[in-house]
Amino acid sequence: MRCFFSCVNPLKAQFPKKNNACISPPLLSLLNNFETSLRLSITKLILKDDDKNAFLTVSWMIQAMRSLCETHQSIKTLVTDLNLLVSHTEESLMYAYSDISSKLLQLCDAFILELDRINHVNLLLKLVFSNAEEFSLSQFNCWRQLMASKNPSIENCGEVLSSLVESMNRYHRLYKKKQSAKVKVFMRALYGVMVKTLYIFSVFAAAFSGSSKNILYLTIPKEMEEVPWEQAFMELQNMINREIKNTLFSDKFTGIKDIQAVESGAEKLYAEVQKKLAPNMLMAELLKRSVIEISERFDIVSNETRCLRETVVSARDAVFKRVCR
Repeated sequence: MRCFFSCVNPLKAQFPKKNNACISPPLLSLLNNFETSLRLSITKLILKDDDKNAFLTVSWMIQAMRSLCETHQSIKTLVTDLNLLVSHTEESLMYAYSDISSKLLQLCDAFILELDRINHVNLLLKLVFSNAEEFSLSQFNCWRQLMASKNPSIENCGEVLSSLVESMNRYHRLYKKKQSAKVKVFMRALYGVMVKTLYIFSVFAAAFSGSSKNILYLTIPKEMEEVPWEQAFMELQNMINREIKNTLFSDKFTGIKDIQAVESGAEKLYAEVQKKLAPNMLMAELLKRSVIEISERFDIVSNETRCLRETVVSARDAVFKRVCR
C-alpha cells in the first residue's frame, strides 16, 4: 500500500479560519452543502459488520461506480451554482485539473475494457455449463487460462495511479497561489472528489488484478482544517483495507467474489466428473444462471463506468468554458 497526502497541507494556506471571512456566506453555504453531500455519499459505501461479505462483489462495484458518477456530476453542478469564472492568472489550476481528468479517463477506459473482456470470456463458461454431462476439463481450463491472462490496461493501472498521486501533489502546490473566492471554493470541493475517486479507483484496480498492490492508503494531513467528509472517508478506507487483507490472495486471478464463487462451484462439478460420478445437474444449472447474472451485472458496472467517463469529460469542459479571455 502506498501513502498519499502524508505531510503536505495544501488547503491550510487556502482555507485558514481567519480568512473564511473573505468568502461570502452564500459561497460558504454552497461549499458546506457540497461537502456534506460528499460525506453522505462516502458513508453509504461503508458496509456494516453483518454486510461485510458484500464487499468486492459486483453489487458493491455497481454502487461504488454509481456513487462516483453522482459525485462528479455534482462538481459540474457546483460550477454552475458558483457562476465560476477563472482568470488567466489561475489557468495553471485548470491545466492541472485537465491532467488529473485525463488520467481518470485512462483508468475508466481500462476498467471498461476489462469488464468487456470478462463478459466475453464468461460466454465460454456459459457454454460449459449448458451440458453438464459433457463437462470437460479442457473447456474449464481454457476459461481459467483466459480469466488469468493479464490485461495490459489493468497491469498499467498501478503506474497511472502513481502518476495521479504526483499530479494531485502538483495540483495542491498551486493552491498556495492567490485565487478568487469562487476558485478557492471550487478547488476545495474538487479536492474531496478526487480523494474519493482516487481511492475507489485503486480498489477497482486491486479487484480486477486480484492483488492488493494497487491499493492506495490516503491520509489527510492533521494540520489541515477539518473537512466534513474526512471521518467518513477514513472509516471507509480502514474498512476496505481490513477486508482487502482477508480477500485478496496471490493465487487468485481476480478479487471479485462473484467470479471466485463460480470458479469454486465449477471445480466441485469437475471433481464429480473426474470421479466418474453423475454430474450434479442442479449445480450445473445454478452455475449457468450465476454466470448469466454476473454478465448482466457486469454490464451495469460497465454502463456506470461509461457514465462516469462522460461526466468527467463534461465537468472538465464546463470548467474550461469558464476561463476568462
